Amino acid sequence: MGDPKDGAASSSRKDTNFQMPRKRKQAGESLLDFQISSTSAFSIFAAVNLIAATYAPIQDCDEVFNYWEPMHYLNHGFGFETWEYSPEYAIRSWLYIVIHALPGKLGSLFLSKRRFEFYLIRGILGCICAGCETRLFSTISSSISPGVALNFLITMATASGMFHASVAYLPSSFAMYTTMMGMAAFMDTGGLKTNIGIMWFGIGATVGWPFAAALIMPFLLQELVFAKLTGNISEMAHRVISGGVRTMIIVPFQVGVDMFFYHKTLFVPWSIVSYNIFSGPSRGPDIFGTEPRHFYIRNLLLNFNAWFLLAMCAGPILLLPFLTKQQPIVRTPLWRSIIFITPFYMWLAIFSAQAHKEERFMYPAYPLLCFNAAIAMHVVLFYLGRSDRNVILGKIPAKVKLLFAAGGVLLAVMAGVLRTVATASAYGAPLEIYKPLQTPEFADTEGSVCLGKEWYRFPSSYFLPKKMRARFVKSAFDGLLPGQFSEVTNGFGIYTTWLVPPGMNDQNIEDPGKHVDIAHCSFIVDSCFADSEPSSLEPNYVLDTKTWEEMQCQSFLDVSKTHPLGRIFWIPEWKIIPARYRRKWGRYCLLRRKSSTN
Repeated sequence: MGDPKDGAASSSRKDTNFQMPRKRKQAGESLLDFQISSTSAFSIFAAVNLIAATYAPIQDCDEVFNYWEPMHYLNHGFGFETWEYSPEYAIRSWLYIVIHALPGKLGSLFLSKRRFEFYLIRGILGCICAGCETRLFSTISSSISPGVALNFLITMATASGMFHASVAYLPSSFAMYTTMMGMAAFMDTGGLKTNIGIMWFGIGATVGWPFAAALIMPFLLQELVFAKLTGNISEMAHRVISGGVRTMIIVPFQVGVDMFFYHKTLFVPWSIVSYNIFSGPSRGPDIFGTEPRHFYIRNLLLNFNAWFLLAMCAGPILLLPFLTKQQPIVRTPLWRSIIFITPFYMWLAIFSAQAHKEERFMYPAYPLLCFNAAIAMHVVLFYLGRSDRNVILGKIPAKVKLLFAAGGVLLAVMAGVLRTVATASAYGAPLEIYKPLQTPEFADTEGSVCLGKEWYRFPSSYFLPKKMRARFVKSAFDGLLPGQFSEVTNGFGIYTTWLVPPGMNDQNIEDPGKHVDIAHCSFIVDSCFADSEPSSLEPNYVLDTKTWEEMQCQSFLDVSKTHPLGRIFWIPEWKIIPARYRRKWGRYCLLRRKSSTN
């Protein structure tokens, strides 16, 4: 519930542009006047997200080693530990792990395999994301336009980027959820909900990712503008303070949880900011790799195709009605609409300027991108729908314009779907090859499943039998690998997370102690491609049939041999497709040592 004073503030507004006409049909809605209920929207969002929970590959090894593995440790007593969880550095909050571990632990009481627990958590994340998407969808529909809301639903449900981000177990995805809730609160015209909006952005920044707090800046600017227009400075201050207080309520819980696990008092969000900004030249994010400034533009084009282009054009397109002196196309005044589309531009500019770039850093801005695209599409469709014979577009037959508009939207939708299918079918093998180990034959088998050059695609210990452990063998990778948490006998038992683990550092310096000898491996995971050159550090285990036998192999895209079109989109294996455009495949395998009695 909002602050009681919010309702009073809304009734005393002096800016009449905030008042919503209840009966007057808005211009431009005639083309997209079909209104979808919130229940139907939730069903669509949830269906897409549950499909993602089932089939989406894990795109970032940080998701596994920084989040799935610590949660597995809490619930099952063992798992990998990264240097970020060492009390010496402590730049990951255990609160984020605990709030996921609790439903996971409850689910484990009813599920026979830990792999099902993995998919349960993913399904819960998908449903939570669907709820946040629906909340923002409903607010857009009531506050801006049902047409914009429909466009928003289309872009969110068909974008490949959202398919992966919706169920990713990452703080940036959590911040994406809270961004949607915060944006809906600031956008809601049913009464100023500044305090609610600040609370959601604050939760996203403290529990999730502290840098996501930057997204609130344009919305606070809106508050300043509104306060100036109405003269209610004191009420604005009250709302901002109220939102800050609501956010601070979570801080003692976070500090308390982290104190329990680290055995020291610290505020982890500050530790994250300090490491990433003030750690010095030999530390910080840049030591993990840098990318050119156009990295995010290229990535967003791949994962959002035409929606990204529309999002980038939202600002100029939104100004068209004002420049041509047309009546408003959406319900909000122009200055407020500009504030709503600003966060995406701001986020893209901030992170494009950083040397270290990763796809997940864009997750909090994905709904903002889709909103920008939705409002731009709405304006474009309005102009296409004009019948004024005095303008060029008005002279084009309505059927031709309808075909053009429907064809453009359909192409963008199909591009998103084909991109999603391409990534799921090309890189889904790591989620499939461990199934033979989950049969009764291996239920009580002890042994090591070793990872060499494929270490970063390990989907987590949830895919291994309870007595097997994943281990690393030396490969060409020369950075710091994760270590192991000290094992506990039962989940939610006596943890030793407060102990400083050996061989950890914050400079990505390799620790040889993280490797085991290949002779100790009962199983190994490896990939094999047609023209791959084996080396002493990365031999081709798949072809070493004297030592290893195949337990499970899946097709895996051979990126080096596949045409760019086949890497970007799903292309069927039809004979009519020219061979050069068809996707080329390698094998991704789980191998068992022949001499093993397991």
